[in-house]
Amino acid sequence: MRGPRLKYRYDHYTWVEIRDIVKQQPVVILPVGSTEDHGYHLPLDVDNFLSWEVCEEAARRAPDEMLLLPQIPYGFEDHHMDFPGTITITSRHMMDFVIDITKSVAHHGFKKILIVDGHGSNMPLLDLAARQTVVETEAHCGLVAWWNLDRPANARILTSDVQSHADEIETAVYLHLNTEAVQMDKAVREEKLADSRFYWRGSFRGKGAPPLLLMDHWSRLTASGVIGDATAATVEKGKELFEAAVEGLVELVREYRALPIVPRVDLHQE
Repeated sequence: MRGPRLKYRYDHYTWVEIRDIVKQQPVVILPVGSTEDHGYHLPLDVDNFLSWEVCEEAARRAPDEMLLLPQIPYGFEDHHMDFPGTITITSRHMMDFVIDITKSVAHHGFKKILIVDGHGSNMPLLDLAARQTVVETEAHCGLVAWWNLDRPANARILTSDVQSHADEIETAVYLHLNTEAVQMDKAVREEKLADSRFYWRGSFRGKGAPPLLLMDHWSRLTASGVIGDATAATVEKGKELFEAAVEGLVELVREYRALPIVPRVDLHQE
């Protein structure tokens, strides 16, 4: 590391210190991202950068309640591989890797583990990893996507109808955090909406997520890598969205930390 040790960083402690910190039972945070296409205007690191920044800022604000693990910078991307630069981890490898981390943390005595995701297609795999951690350890392991931490704020701030990928929300938050890295002159609006009651890409205003879950090859869905309206993003929107996500994570961690782990009951015996 460079600079001072940070109170909220799991990997900044010695093993002796970690043994003592277990007694305090902070929530251990595992940020997960990806390295993939995000349109013509955003770098490949969007999912890593945004999920990490939300987690680290929340941990800065509540350092006694969170312990931040190093981030997993790659995700499940098989459907994005038509876009140059994308790195994919196959589904089984991804799940096993995450479970190895969460079970290691639980083995050391931490009871609350929270996975914070930055990439939509990681979600089903991370959900299964969290569930398996719960059934195989004595810990709680939960999952949240950073963009879901304050949905009412999202609905109030965002002006475009479709939110999916390299869209208004991702572009706006990146603009707020690092304006110089965003090429807004290359931002586009691309929305391919199927004429269907049951299937569309992303979250559609007034309709939410589609009932039918179907992830096609990404190059069949978009030419640019964008689904949504990246041109609607502004620094001001990004600041509001980021603050809402950070405060939402702090609130979630406090509630999650207090959630009791009640004893199991084997009902095979009368």
